[in-house]
Amino acid sequence: MAMVIVGITLWYSNHIAEKIREGEHQKVELWSEAIQRRAELVKFTEQLFDNLRAEERKKADILAQVYQILSDPNDQSDLTFVAQFLPDNNPSIPVLIYDDEGKLVNSANLPDEKKEDDRYIDSLFQVMQSKYAPITFPEVGLKVYYNDSYLFMKLQSTMDDLINSFISETVINAASVPVIVTDSTQRRVLKLGNIDTSLVATPELAERKIGRMREENTPIMIELPGQGKEFIFYEDSVIIKQLQLFPVIQLILVGAFLLISYLIFSTFRKAEQNQVWVGMAKETAHQLGTPLSSLMAWTDLLAENGVDKSILAELNKDIERLNTITDRFSKIGSNADLQETNVLEIVQSSFDYLQKRVSSHVAFSVKCEDTSITAKINKPLFGWVLENLVKNAVDAMDGEGRLSARVLEEGGGAVIEVSDTGKGIAKNKWKTVFQPGFTTKKRGWGLGLSLVKRIIENYHNGKIFVKSSEMGKGTTFRIELPD
Repeated sequence: MAMVIVGITLWYSNHIAEKIREGEHQKVELWSEAIQRRAELVKFTEQLFDNLRAEERKKADILAQVYQILSDPNDQSDLTFVAQFLPDNNPSIPVLIYDDEGKLVNSANLPDEKKEDDRYIDSLFQVMQSKYAPITFPEVGLKVYYNDSYLFMKLQSTMDDLINSFISETVINAASVPVIVTDSTQRRVLKLGNIDTSLVATPELAERKIGRMREENTPIMIELPGQGKEFIFYEDSVIIKQLQLFPVIQLILVGAFLLISYLIFSTFRKAEQNQVWVGMAKETAHQLGTPLSSLMAWTDLLAENGVDKSILAELNKDIERLNTITDRFSKIGSNADLQETNVLEIVQSSFDYLQKRVSSHVAFSVKCEDTSITAKINKPLFGWVLENLVKNAVDAMDGEGRLSARVLEEGGGAVIEVSDTGKGIAKNKWKTVFQPGFTTKKRGWGLGLSLVKRIIENYHNGKIFVKSSEMGKGTTFRIELPD
């Protein structure tokens, strides 16, 4: 049910994100189309300005001819046209007329307050001289300099404002789309908007950012008057990118929640298992206490009746062993008392005891190069570990084979390796053998190796694992105890 809820939630979140993403893309498409249309409008406006400029040039030529006639009229000159042109067709074109010696002989359409301002006239002359070639009349030695009319200059200023406004609105767009405007080379950044300037701080960074934006969307080409071709690069807005990540983030959060829930559940389950183990162990120790007391009394009674002392000695060993087992069970769930112990001695002692109580066809051996190796061990619990390993090995060999133990020191800690020549364990079962309930026997609960793992890891802070095993040839268990 949790997975179904998670699936539905993720699907619905992704569905909403897709809808918003489609809406954002539609805005970008409309914005791109508006850019194209406005670029065409600007271009068309510039063409109108060119036509106006040509018309003003013609009027300037006519105006120059008018001034020529006025400056040198003759008896045959018809001044009727001149008299009509000046008041009716004056295009308000500023005009400066100079003679061959560079002396100002006349002017027209200058502001009244500037007509006597020599600095203004010189500045205006520099502008006129750089902007248009003068109209010359060599026969009378005059040069006519002119500029755009005041009306045209006002229109031109409006046109420049329109272009700047167009660029600004392109860069700072309503859709909050990251935008970069480049020149015709598509490398040099002219303007940018909704982008961190550090991402284009150097030409290399700018080229890398432009390349990524080119891969995401085809750039828009525009051609603006006096500026040539320019390219607009854009990418998805920050909101879209966040929406794309939202389902992933949600999945991670839900996954983390499920993982934490599982860990909590697993912790409670392990705690419950531990309580079962502890309860069963202590109950077993309690149940063994009564018959042990009776057996000890019976041995005393048999000794008084003259029973063979060798038989009583062996019987007492078994009673002592039962006491040890009872002590082991009683320690489950309590803090183990670890003492520095000679590892070889406890391994040899366990092997000597068990060798007399298993098949005589099993050969026991213990190897150790350094007899002084020690580790912090709880003797009753560790002896239980060795006993379980030996019994499992004897069962795996069907009561016939070789069982060996090897004691060595590695990394400052003690290592015990117990090897047999039994049936072996399949590699995919190497970890499963330590799980409660795993057994290959017809009888038994499969708790031996699980108990061994608990004793080594929980009480001795060590490790136990299958070092090697080969089907039909035998198995080696390795125990590692810290220093």
